[in-house]
Amino acid sequence: METTTKKRILLTGAAGRIASAFRRYAGDRYALRLGYHNTPVDDPGGHELWRLDIADLESCQRACAGIEMVVHMAGDPRSTTGFYESLLPNNVLGPYNILRAAKDQGCQRVILASSVQAVDGYPLDVQVHPEMPVWPSSLYGACKVFAEALGKHFAYNEGLPCICIRIGTFQTERMIQSLNAHRLSKFVTQRDMNHLLERCIETPHIRFALLHGVSNNRFKRLDITSTREQVGYDPQDDSFQLYGEAWNASDPWRR
Repeated sequence: METTTKKRILLTGAAGRIASAFRRYAGDRYALRLGYHNTPVDDPGGHELWRLDIADLESCQRACAGIEMVVHMAGDPRSTTGFYESLLPNNVLGPYNILRAAKDQGCQRVILASSVQAVDGYPLDVQVHPEMPVWPSSLYGACKVFAEALGKHFAYNEGLPCICIRIGTFQTERMIQSLNAHRLSKFVTQRDMNHLLERCIETPHIRFALLHGVSNNRFKRLDITSTREQVGYDPQDDSFQLYGEAWNASDPWRR
């Protein structure tokens, strides 16, 4: 009788919204090491819990040991937080430490969370394609630009395959209460995000890819043509169809 060994994956930010949704979706298919910092993980489902400080390189080295792939979702998601207080340790040092440790520990691939904010400075009626120059809409977005550049550096100069995903507005109950046309154009449902992460793990022979993580929305702030082609992304949801009646029609394109 043949047995299939599950891929060993470090999932950072495991208590966060995106990582928690992915763990519920795919936890039975992978052997997950759930990296968390201060917030404990509810219901780890038998997976390995790992206290991790991404601002500390040695902590990242220990977390990456014995791991095949890293799905790096940790970081400070607040676009208005202070640079020295949080963005520098979490969103600048953190991605570097994870990539450095993954390379040193022999990991096969890192999947790195970027953000639509890396390019959301473009005018609201412009659809952004991956080959267009970056245009961050915030200091948080500028840190994500740096993370994308790090991923490309490690892929081409150090031989560590890396996939960067510019994640759009992620589906949560709180976000649904403050929708407008601009946010709907950036929206990604939990179902589509989970599917995209799975395709990033399972698609072979990728050296570097910069992908766009939005659903199949009627208008897409981020073009997903190359994302479909590179990893077989097949999003099922359209935010305008799901939530079109809920947006703020009085100011539909406010950021």
